[in-house]
Amino acid sequence: MKIRLIISVVVCASGLLAQQEAPLFPRKSYFRTLFSNPTSRVELEPPAKLDDYVVDGKLRLSLRDYLELVMANHPDISIQKLTVESSRNAILNAFSKFDPTLTVSARYNQSNTPASDQLQGAVVNKSTTAGPLSFTYNQLLENGTSINFGFNGSKQSTNSSFSLYNPAFTSAFTMGFTQPLLRGRNPSIVRLPVTIARANLRSAELNVRNQIMSIIQSAEQVYWNTIGARENLRVQQEALNMRAESLKRSQRELELGAIPELDIYQPQADYASAEIQVSQARFRLAQLEDSIRRQIGADLDPRFRNMPIELTESIIPPTEAIPFDREALVEKALSNRPDLQSTRVGLEVDDLNIRSAADQLRPNLSLTGSYQSNGRGGTAYVRTGLGSQQVTTIIPGGLADALSNVFKFNYTTYTFGLTLTLPIRDRAGVARLTDALIAKKRDVLTLRSREQSARLEVLNAISQVESSREAVKLAIIARDLAQKQLEAEKQKYDLGTTTMYFVLDAQTRLSTAEGRVVTESINYRNNELQLLRALGTLLEERGIAVQ
Repeated sequence: MKIRLIISVVVCASGLLAQQEAPLFPRKSYFRTLFSNPTSRVELEPPAKLDDYVVDGKLRLSLRDYLELVMANHPDISIQKLTVESSRNAILNAFSKFDPTLTVSARYNQSNTPASDQLQGAVVNKSTTAGPLSFTYNQLLENGTSINFGFNGSKQSTNSSFSLYNPAFTSAFTMGFTQPLLRGRNPSIVRLPVTIARANLRSAELNVRNQIMSIIQSAEQVYWNTIGARENLRVQQEALNMRAESLKRSQRELELGAIPELDIYQPQADYASAEIQVSQARFRLAQLEDSIRRQIGADLDPRFRNMPIELTESIIPPTEAIPFDREALVEKALSNRPDLQSTRVGLEVDDLNIRSAADQLRPNLSLTGSYQSNGRGGTAYVRTGLGSQQVTTIIPGGLADALSNVFKFNYTTYTFGLTLTLPIRDRAGVARLTDALIAKKRDVLTLRSREQSARLEVLNAISQVESSREAVKLAIIARDLAQKQLEAEKQKYDLGTTTMYFVLDAQTRLSTAEGRVVTESINYRNNELQLLRALGTLLEERGIAVQ
C-alpha cells in the first residue's frame, strides 16, 4: 500500500496570495499590524510520529513508514516548504502598486508684516491662517488609469481693511485622472509585475518539488544502504562461524596428531581475519543507523537516539523482468521532470519581460483631466468705500457657507490636457529590450541542453537497472555454486583426498559470493531509485503528493 502524504507548501500565514489579505484602513487589524512588534522568536516542534513505530523497544520501519517520518521530521523538507513563501509574498508585493494612499496634511500660520503700501489695508498686516487642512486620495487602477480625489479647507483672519470676509473660510474639492495612451496603455502591461510574480511562484513550486525529490532519493538510499550493511554483517558473522568451526576441527585434529602443528596457523589466521571483518561491518552498520536517525529526526529526541532500529524491507529485488520502452520513458521524463517544467515557466517569464521592455520603448503620451469645485464663506463686511474702515453691514457666515458652495458646484474649474514625453534617443530602453531577447535565447538553449541531459540520464539509468538486475541473477547463481563447492570440499576432506586449505578457500569463496549478492541487490535498489528520479516520478511512486 502506498503512502499518501499531502505536503502543502502553504505553511505560513505570512504567505498571502491576494491583496485583500493585507489589512485595510481603518479596521482594527490595520492598527494592530501597524503598531505591533513582529515576533521574531521561532519555536521548533519536537519530532513527530516516532512513538507510533516503536515495537518491543525497537523502531520497526518499513520503507513506507520510514518515508513518512522523513516527510514529517526532516528539517530540509521544512526549509524547502518555506523557500516558496518568498515567491508567494512577491505576488502580494506586485499588487502593492494598486494599493490606494491617503495623504492628510494640516498647518497653522500666524504673521505680523509691516505694510509697504496703502493697498495692504493696514499699517501692520496681521494674519492668522489655520490650514490648509487637506485630504488627498491616490490610486492606480488595473487598467492603467491613475485617479486622485482631494479636499482642502482653511480659515484666515486678518486686519486688512480690504478683506471682504474675516474670518474667511476657503474650501475646495478636486478630482483628476491620468490615462496613458501609448506606453502602459494595455491593462495586461500594467499587470505584468503580478503576472511575472505568479509565474515565478509556479517556478518556485516546481523547484521545491525537485528539491524534495532529491531529499527523498537521498533518504531512501540511506535506507537501502543500511539494509545492505545489516545483511553484510550477517554474511560476515556467518563467515566467522564457519571459520570458528574449521578452527575447532583443526584443533581437535592437532590434538589427535592427525595434522602437523604448522597446519594450525592457517585456520587461526583466517579466524582472526574474519573477526576483523565482523568488527568493521558492525561499525559500518552503526554509522548508517545514525544516518537513519538523522533522516527521521530521532537524533533530536533523547528517547530514540540509542533505540535499536529494525528495517523490514527485503533486499532481494523482484524476479520478473519488465522490458523498458526507452523512448516512451524519455518522453515521460521530458513532460514530468520539475526542473524542465521550471525552465519552461522561465521562458514564459522571458516573454513577459520582452513585452515589458518593448512597451517601455514607446513614447509616453498621457491624457490628463481635472475638476475642481471651490467654496468661500465667513463673516462678510460691507464697507462704505474701497479701503474704508467704516462698516455698513455685517453678514454673519462661516464654514457651512464654504462647504455649501463646494457641494453645490457653483464655482468650478475643468482642465483637460495631453502630455507627450518623446525620448530623442533611448539607449537604456534598447539595451533592456536586447537583454530580454538575449535572456530568452539563452533560456531556450538551456532548455535544449537540459532535455538532452535528461534523455541521457534516463537511458543511462535504464541501462544501470538492466545491468544490476542481471548482476543479481548471476550473483545468486555464483553463490549457489560456491555453496555446492564448499560442500564438495568438505566431503573430500572427510575422505582424506584434500587438505584444510581447500576447505578454507571454499569458505572464503562462499562468503565473497554472499557479499556479492548483497552488494548487487542494493545496487539494483539504488539504480531503480535513480531511474525514478530521472523520470521525475519518484514522489508519485512513493505516494507523496506536493501541493
